[in-house]
Amino acid sequence: MSSAPAERELAQSVVTAVSAVIDPELRRPLGELGMVGDVRVAGAGASIDVKLTITGCPAAARIEADVRAAALSVAGISSADVNLLVMTAKERTLMIAQLRPAARVNPFTADSLTRVIAVTSGKGGVGKSTLTVNLACALTTLGFRVGILDADVHGYSIPALMGLAPEGIPVKPTRLDDMIVPPVAHDVKVISIGMFVDDQTAAIAWRGPMLQRTITQFVTDVFFGDLDFLLLDLPPGTGDVAITVGQLLPHSEVLIVTTPQAAAAGVAIRAGMLARQTGQRILGVVENMCAGVVDGVTLDLFGFGGGDAVASGLNTDESAEPVRVLARIPLGVDVRIGGDAGVPAVLASDADGGSTAVSALIALARTIATAGTSRAGKNLLR
Repeated sequence: MSSAPAERELAQSVVTAVSAVIDPELRRPLGELGMVGDVRVAGAGASIDVKLTITGCPAAARIEADVRAAALSVAGISSADVNLLVMTAKERTLMIAQLRPAARVNPFTADSLTRVIAVTSGKGGVGKSTLTVNLACALTTLGFRVGILDADVHGYSIPALMGLAPEGIPVKPTRLDDMIVPPVAHDVKVISIGMFVDDQTAAIAWRGPMLQRTITQFVTDVFFGDLDFLLLDLPPGTGDVAITVGQLLPHSEVLIVTTPQAAAAGVAIRAGMLARQTGQRILGVVENMCAGVVDGVTLDLFGFGGGDAVASGLNTDESAEPVRVLARIPLGVDVRIGGDAGVPAVLASDADGGSTAVSALIALARTIATAGTSRAGKNLLR
């Protein structure tokens, strides 16, 4: 730092400003992560060393721009040079230990403050993944910290729906030694097996043990940080992944998605029964693709009553917590358009005054936000 008292004081102000910059991947201040190196001030110019976590850090350009802006916000600084360096192995190890003191441990235990919600269905094609991304983004607009774990290994679609698959190729997560840092889109942290597959046209032909190991690694090795909600997009049915999630996260809540069609409702009941067998709490039922108005015409493609049928089928056990239909989401063209564009429909600028489908999705997020179990007696300090 400069030897002149005035410049030393100005340099300290720059340190304070750039230390508060948030790493776009780790979502922690650079100063807390040990990423701010030497800061030098000469006259009205500042030179700042920033230590990136790895060579080729995908967030390098964003960090450089944010650090420069923070330095220029300091009164008396009119120019700022940002020098991008890379952490030593020791510095990176210390940072990882600070972020995740215990490696390869499930952070989403029953004592965690994160609500884990598994979005499931009995059959495919009911809009489960689309519901998951819109629910996640709606929760972020309500001020919650949200992550998505795409557990639909064979039919992953979350990266594309979240805009994390430009030209059809999912963005790769950042690896910090044995810790995986998930990409962030629309303020939601996202992890998917599609981010690790080089050939997007190849089928993932995995059986039970591989599926179980993949889901376990996503839970233990991915650094989601402090979340209010972790949403899991499960594959349809009652197969290996659903069983693994039930065993790994028995305290999680299950949101069952069905269409109004009787065929979809019948198999959705079985998905709910499996959740109960593994000790999970059924949060409720969402009836998706209900009658909706498209170009002035009411489309009722799938009939009606599927959601009520699922709830009724799960309420035959009088000893279990009653299950109710939380929402009925009508057909909406904007929901499809948002999915194709990688911008979930609830994030549209006119979402509050948008389609009835968007309004129903936002209302569902508000319902879920207040439908959790009590936190009485839990330590709220993170």
